[in-house]
Amino acid sequence: MKIEQIYTGCLAQGAYYIESNGEAAIIDPLRETKTYIEKAKANDVKIKYVFETHFHADFVSGHLDLAKATGATIVFGPNATTDYDMHSAKDNEVFSIGNIKIKVLHTPGHTLESSTYLLIDENGKEHAIFSGDTLFLGDVGRPDLAIKSDLTKEDLAGMLYDSLRTKIMPLADDIIVYPAHGAGSACGKNLSKETVGLLGEQKQTNYALRANMTKEEFIKEVLDGIAPPPQYFAKNALLNKVGYAAFETVLEKGNIALTPERFETLVNEENALMLDVRNRKDFLGEHIPNSIFIGLDGSFAPWVGALIKDLQQPIVLIVPEGKSAEAITRLSRVGYDNTLGFLEGGMKAWKAAGKETARINSISAEEFSNRIKKNKLNVLDVRKDGEYKAKHIEDAQHFALDYIDKNMNEIDANKAYHIHCAGGYRSVIAASILKARGFHKVTDVAGGFAAIKTTDIPLTEFVCPSTL
Repeated sequence: MKIEQIYTGCLAQGAYYIESNGEAAIIDPLRETKTYIEKAKANDVKIKYVFETHFHADFVSGHLDLAKATGATIVFGPNATTDYDMHSAKDNEVFSIGNIKIKVLHTPGHTLESSTYLLIDENGKEHAIFSGDTLFLGDVGRPDLAIKSDLTKEDLAGMLYDSLRTKIMPLADDIIVYPAHGAGSACGKNLSKETVGLLGEQKQTNYALRANMTKEEFIKEVLDGIAPPPQYFAKNALLNKVGYAAFETVLEKGNIALTPERFETLVNEENALMLDVRNRKDFLGEHIPNSIFIGLDGSFAPWVGALIKDLQQPIVLIVPEGKSAEAITRLSRVGYDNTLGFLEGGMKAWKAAGKETARINSISAEEFSNRIKKNKLNVLDVRKDGEYKAKHIEDAQHFALDYIDKNMNEIDANKAYHIHCAGGYRSVIAASILKARGFHKVTDVAGGFAAIKTTDIPLTEFVCPSTL
């Protein structure tokens, strides 16, 4: 028996490759399926099943392409309905993969069809659970993502409580827990950085598994402080339910080298969004006017999903050399399939063609400190709500990047603003958006709040996030 976790940091997502005696199963695969197919081919095994723990909201799964390429059967839990062929399993249904078995435990709550897959080894021992978004290490899945449901989040939270206590907590302490996500995912509130653990440890440390916890207490605690889901979640869940374009088609369409002239034509005639995915230093130093920065070296896909509202938005890319396929792939993971090409030769070619460039001023935290001592500055803190409330610069205006569109009427294009986040990635995203919208007096604070804390700039008293 072989179990391999294939973890993708940008999405904080774990897919799983399981193999036994010439057969394999994949659980919660990513959009691009080459990795799974090559593993099976190298080991001379057949991929028999693609198991989905639920209709994922935070990424587009690769189940359709994988099934088409391998002939594998797609399996969802009870109550799942789709626009394509799949098997909707019954609770406690058992599937054989070589000498091992996978048992379906229907665990509704995160979504109605959510299921946990219990692996039984060749000796008949219950070995591990693949818990999807039902149980994470340190947390449980948010119960507010069921698409087209007439149930409230309180109803779903109650279901999740029952699922955890009747299907998962009775299992042995030595069972390994393989969740769908770790820290950084918006599918829960307090996910651990660890991506594999033991069920017994979770029974002792996970707040949601307290033995004496009532259902009312669980509902209150699991919903307390939960932020609204990113706008793309419902759209991705629907794609996973109804189907989507083949990944290879998306890659072929998008991975086209564009001359500066053709690039500019697509922007003007197709209303294509110019997305600059280079590192922030390069973007700050020089970029195409009105382009938006979301760098590949950060949480690229989730921020694309949070900020670009239309999945069908035409996109043209400014990429580091050799990174076009990676950018298109990572866009497709969250459903953005309408990339039209990338600027061949990058900024060097753009400038050689005599095209205009722009820059955004960036200063160190030390220089920021010097300025703030001499003058009253308009400071925009673009971190998340909890980060800001925990500790921030005195008199700083909270301008969360997640809700930049809602916050636009709170600022004035005639004023100058100094922008910071936690480490410097999100502030450059925010500055690029503001600059593209006519806010030309923006200055980025390099290093963000981490650097600001090392200066003598006055800060509020720390408030533990757990008390917020």
